[in-house]
Parts: sequence; structure tokens; C-alpha cells
Amino acid sequence: MNKAQLVEAIADKVGGRQQAADAVDAVLDAIVRAVVGGDRVSVTGFGSFEKVDRPARYARNPQTGERVRVKKTSVPRFRAGQGFKDLVSGSKKLPRGGEVAVKKAPKGSLTGGAAATVKKAAAKKATAAKKATAKKTTAAAKKTAVKKTTAAAKKTTAKKTTAKKTTATAKKTAATAKKATAKKAPAKKATAKKAPAKKSTARKTTAKKTTAR
Repeated sequence: MNKAQLVEAIADKVGGRQQAADAVDAVLDAIVRAVVGGDRVSVTGFGSFEKVDRPARYARNPQTGERVRVKKTSVPRFRAGQGFKDLVSGSKKLPRGGEVAVKKAPKGSLTGGAAATVKKAAAKKATAAKKATAKKTTAAAKKTAVKKTTAAAKKTTAKKTTAKKTTATAKKTAATAKKATAKKAPAKKATAKKAPAKKSTARKTTAKKTTAR
């Protein structure tokens, strides 16, 4: 009897296949969690489940006969209860009215339990949602990076254009200043040339005055 057949066997007693699958999954999950945590699960008349520590030891490889060291480990162990043992040995008879007709599980039914199927579907949906979120985040990051790069390029271009305009303006100003300086220079020379003429006039006037005396 496998798990699916066990679910089919108790489905009529618990009100349906889904309820039976949930009940089996809940019982098994509770037992596994308790044993992993180091607790002992004891069901009177049936048996007990517990965690057993095995120390490191040496064993032999059955194929080669070579001696191999086995590390320390922990294993689960089930001990059948006395009532279970008596029923299996035949010293006690099973009560009437509780016979279970085991049916073969139909194809595609509860081979792994309905709850397991639901969990797998939920896990797939969660994974798909995570992938979609990751894609959206990546796309948004790329768009932001492109916008920042474009803005930086525009700012750099604007700075270069402003620098060029400033340089051109400075050149024009320098050229204008040079032209103005070049125009003013001849005026100064002309003034310098006129100065000797005044001195000559003054000398003539002095000579006239001397002659008159």
C-alpha cells in the first residue's frame, strides 16, 4: 500500500479524498517535525517514532570488502507497539467491521498527496512572480541608467557650447581692443611731432626781441 492507496482507504471514513489527503499529510508532517526536533512520538497500540544517534564507526563495502569509515549520523527509528505486534503475529485477531478494501490509485491521482500538488503549484506561481518582478526591476533600472546618461551627456554638451561661446567672445573682445589701440597710436605720434614746432616759434620770437634791442 502506498500513500495514494492509504488516502483512498480512509477517504470514505473522513468524508472524501481531499479530506483524507489533508489528514494523512498533516499526521506525517507532525511526526516528521517532532522526530527531527528530537522528540519521541508514541501512539499507544501502534508504535513509537524517535531519533537515534549513531556514533562514527567502521563498515565494509559489500562489493569490494574494503573497510570504510562511516561518520556520526542520526537516523529515525520506529518501534512497533505490543498491540501491533500481537495483531501481526496472529496472537490477536483484527476487530470486525474495520476491513479496508485497498484499491489501486487511478492514474494522475494522489500519488504525492493533494496537498503536495497544491504546494508545488503555489511554489511555481511564486517563482514565476519573482521572475516577473526581477524583470520589471531590471527594466526600470536600465531606463533610469539611460536617462541619467542622457542627462549627463546633455549637460556636458551644454558646458562645452558655453565654453566655446565664451572663448569666441573673449577673442572678439581682444581683437576689438587691439584695433582701438592701433587707432590711438598715430594720434599720439602726431602730437609728439607738433611739439618741436612750438619750440621753433618760441626761438624766433626771442631772436626778434634781441634784434630790436
